[in-house]
Amino acid sequence: MTTVFFLVATVAAGLLGAAQPATGIPSEVIQLTQFGPSLAVAVLALFWPARTWALLRSAVRGPGGGLVPGGALTITALLIIAIAVGAHLLVTGDVRFTAPGALGHPFPLIVVAQLIGACGEEIGWRCVLQPLLGARFGVVTASALVGMLWGVWHVPVLAHGPLYAGAFLTATVSMSVVLGLGLQRVTSHRLLLAGSFHALINLGMLVFMNEESGAVLPMALFGASSLAAALVWMSLGGAGRPVTVDHP
Repeated sequence: MTTVFFLVATVAAGLLGAAQPATGIPSEVIQLTQFGPSLAVAVLALFWPARTWALLRSAVRGPGGGLVPGGALTITALLIIAIAVGAHLLVTGDVRFTAPGALGHPFPLIVVAQLIGACGEEIGWRCVLQPLLGARFGVVTASALVGMLWGVWHVPVLAHGPLYAGAFLTATVSMSVVLGLGLQRVTSHRLLLAGSFHALINLGMLVFMNEESGAVLPMALFGASSLAAALVWMSLGGAGRPVTVDHP
């Protein structure tokens, strides 16, 4: 299932990215590539329906215990961006700030679109692939594997060079560990929690880091900040506990 998921998510993202210019949807608002993992989940549901729906059961159902880890994940996302921006300010004297009004579209629209796009990804990465691998590995190992696949899936990012790609992969693996640890005891609304974390990171990168410029320093600081967050989460305990998954 893991191989099928990743192959479909990658191919679907490429096709959606190629089709985006024809749709007229601005990529600054939402990138259609983000729905590649959603299409991969749909394919899994066709071939492994019982298993896939069991994995998705805690993605949207409620009520359940998600308030405390959700708040912790939100704070962590904000801190990752704040620390990276602060470090960039200390090193260069510049926060690389882009005013929301200069993005070319109403900022509330961008916020909503970013959340939708992030959920389009996270229904695959954190709601299906994470518990799928978590049934075989400890949460940190499963999270690191998901984070590596998540990073490699961003193929255009890797074209910016080895230093940029290495920093980006450090960030995706680290954030995946944070999300894996934060969601391991959550029994409901995993999609919303993971999507909110992802959207906050994307918005922070959009407004402060301009990550698509290919500049190595902002991405390196972002990767270091994400790694620091992951180490803190691991030090708080629970790193060895496996993810539990509902079975049909």
